[in-house]
Amino acid sequence: MKYSRFSSRFKRDSGVLRLMQDLGDALDCGENIQMLGGGNPANIAEVGGVLRREMERLLADGGKFEQMVGNYDSPQGNRAFIEALAELLTEVFDHPIGRDNIAITNGSQAGFGILFNLFAGRYADGAFRKILLPVTPEYIGYGEVGLDDQPFFTANRPVIEDIDEITFKYRVDFERLELDADGEIGAVCISRPTNPTGNVVTDREMEKLCRLTRAAGVPLIVDSAYGPPFPSIVFNQAKPLWDDHIIFCLSLSKLGLPGVRTGIIVANADVIGQVTSSNAIFNLAPGRFGPSLVTGLLRSRELLSLCGETIMPYYRQKSRHALRLVSELMADLPVRVHSSEGGIFLWLWFPDMPISCETLYQRLKQRGVLVIAGQHFFPGLAQPWRHCDECIRVTYATDRAQIERGMQIIAEEVRRAYESDAATTEVAKTATR
Repeated sequence: MKYSRFSSRFKRDSGVLRLMQDLGDALDCGENIQMLGGGNPANIAEVGGVLRREMERLLADGGKFEQMVGNYDSPQGNRAFIEALAELLTEVFDHPIGRDNIAITNGSQAGFGILFNLFAGRYADGAFRKILLPVTPEYIGYGEVGLDDQPFFTANRPVIEDIDEITFKYRVDFERLELDADGEIGAVCISRPTNPTGNVVTDREMEKLCRLTRAAGVPLIVDSAYGPPFPSIVFNQAKPLWDDHIIFCLSLSKLGLPGVRTGIIVANADVIGQVTSSNAIFNLAPGRFGPSLVTGLLRSRELLSLCGETIMPYYRQKSRHALRLVSELMADLPVRVHSSEGGIFLWLWFPDMPISCETLYQRLKQRGVLVIAGQHFFPGLAQPWRHCDECIRVTYATDRAQIERGMQIIAEEVRRAYESDAATTEVAKTATR
């Protein structure tokens, strides 16, 4: 069977494909797999109870369930949900947000597919423009969504700041950030908190990015899938930022609803019109389930208290536990860990590790531990960087026993790499002298 050039994009060994296959296989096989690689949120009992209650209300409210599953929404998304969200965001941003500033997509991944192809690729003037990632590593799901054969991304290598003996932090290197009007950049995108590292780009850095993108006349896409106002898994200060050229992206997934596939785009009316048209062409309409389930929680503001009093503290405790495991189990290893400032992941760096993170991934998989190899999180870098092959992403959203057993095995395999593989490499070097 013959396929178009477009099909070649789906034959690649992409990181996001591997991630989702590993996740599905782990859930289906029934074996003792330590699932430390996926982005699935934790099953928090208090959150599950609230969502179950809202579902029971829908079932009891004559005809609401039938309307939810039996009718299409408009291509923009569920009107009641959009109106409730617009009211909440007006308070959050201290700026009027109306119905024409919000569109719903079938998950964040679909939303970024639309946005990136709106602003990157071939323009009418013949120019080819890209999405700039101002600090890498960045979200694994961005990398393959471009519908053009040419590279869709360009990335800015970070400044690495040492916080203490084991902890470091990536910062935006503004001195090397190239962003000129009428240049090759169609949009700038940053996740906050950053997936995979847990990095929360500071308010000052965000304000500077806002000024630079406004001056260059390009949109600033802010991926807040883990950030405020919900689920707000942020352990320090992170003020949501709004401007007419900002495109602010939210999701219901990390509230505990990844299965309903609800992404949210907040932007100026022109961008929302483009997203709405794309929804109609590719999906007819976004799903109703997630918005119907959450609208009441938006109206009552219970969603915000659920995030602040239950979801964020839960993950903060999980983060602290995971960091303790790193300190205890890897005390003899040259491990570095990114400052855990939000989200649901730890980013582990093993400087000068004698094997690649891909080899480490394969060895861990053989022992029933699934992580994500670091090289998948660096799309758009112009020059090779050894650092990309020295890192892995580990989730701490799984249960306590899994994270403890998984981290123990990671420590064993990394120790093996530094001891056995380093010795083998040295012998090979000696033999060739």
